[in-house]
Amino acid sequence: MNIEQLISQKAKAIQPSPIRRFFDLANAMEGTVSLGIGEPDFVTPWHIRDAAMASLRAGETAYTPNAGTPQLRQAVAEYLYARFGLSYDPKTEIIITVGASEAIDLALRVLLDPGDEVLIPDPSYISYAPGTLLAGGRSVPLPTYAEDSFALRGDVLKSAITPRTKALVLPYPNNPTGGIMTRPQLEELAEVLEGTNLAVISDEIYGELTYSGDHASLAQVPGMKERTILISGFSKAFAMTGWRLGFVAADRRFIAQMLKIHQYVIMCASTMSQAAATEALQGLLRGEFDDVDRMRRSYDQRRRYIFDRLRRMGLPCFEPKGAFYIFPDISSTGLSSEHFAESLLREEKVAVVPGNAFGSRGEGFVRCSYAASLKNIELAMDRMERFVKRKNS
Repeated sequence: MNIEQLISQKAKAIQPSPIRRFFDLANAMEGTVSLGIGEPDFVTPWHIRDAAMASLRAGETAYTPNAGTPQLRQAVAEYLYARFGLSYDPKTEIIITVGASEAIDLALRVLLDPGDEVLIPDPSYISYAPGTLLAGGRSVPLPTYAEDSFALRGDVLKSAITPRTKALVLPYPNNPTGGIMTRPQLEELAEVLEGTNLAVISDEIYGELTYSGDHASLAQVPGMKERTILISGFSKAFAMTGWRLGFVAADRRFIAQMLKIHQYVIMCASTMSQAAATEALQGLLRGEFDDVDRMRRSYDQRRRYIFDRLRRMGLPCFEPKGAFYIFPDISSTGLSSEHFAESLLREEKVAVVPGNAFGSRGEGFVRCSYAASLKNIELAMDRMERFVKRKNS
């Protein structure tokens, strides 16, 4: 029997996650300080955990409706209106998913036929290109630049559109760069998109974690809501990574098709997690809990500290405006991104992620997550500074 012949070419073409590779290496080395994984160091707030336990005590262990509990879909709709002025029908325009990752997968599978092109800013999160491949499409990188604060420019978008282009992924605030898109920048993209038949997958999982004004969504720009598939979730802002819960809000025609795939592949998201997420949003909307603001203030303090330390050790760095990542330029050391990250890990026991994991434009950079504690960030910066001095001497 030849098992290799049984495995699809799509599966073989996908590379293992480089983020997880460095995570596993770091875990195997005692005394390592990890700035590699994008996971809050906070525990899910108590009132959210209490809601999940209350759901369990009430015996709510059965399936929920495929699209999610009516209570959570209503809470998502109220949240999107209160925060961003966006109106979605909770019955027909919102699905609760297993993390934002499932929502991205559903969007790509609903949109793509074989050979369709998806435009993806470069650098960006590692899952968009493999997801496009699995859905039968072809990913096309759109270069972004540090001098533009890693925002996507309208002229870059316009030059990449072809008759095969089906969708644009708009991942802002951005992982790994920390870049955001302002309202004027989104309006520039909207001018390009007008008159096209392109869908936009707007991954806004870090929307609550912005440090320079309010988060702006393409769906807020006149004429853009219909084409925008808005994706977000609870992992980052509410420190709920392990609960695996996200949501998608979009035109009912997109949602109807996404729901069919969700029904067959997932059935529904976790009942307990949905009860917790309902409390998370309702508590935020009631103004009774400042969980998100408290965590955002802490990330902001760490952001300012790590930015200052990296600049002082001679690593040019764009000041991140969102998410909890910073993307220093390490080209002055003469090392590639991979060599820098591997050497830093082995010599100083600090884990970062090589920038080229996020696309070719990431070469010459590394991603550092400041979702770690300030104490660990200080220790990591001391070690990194020692490492950089050795390489530059």
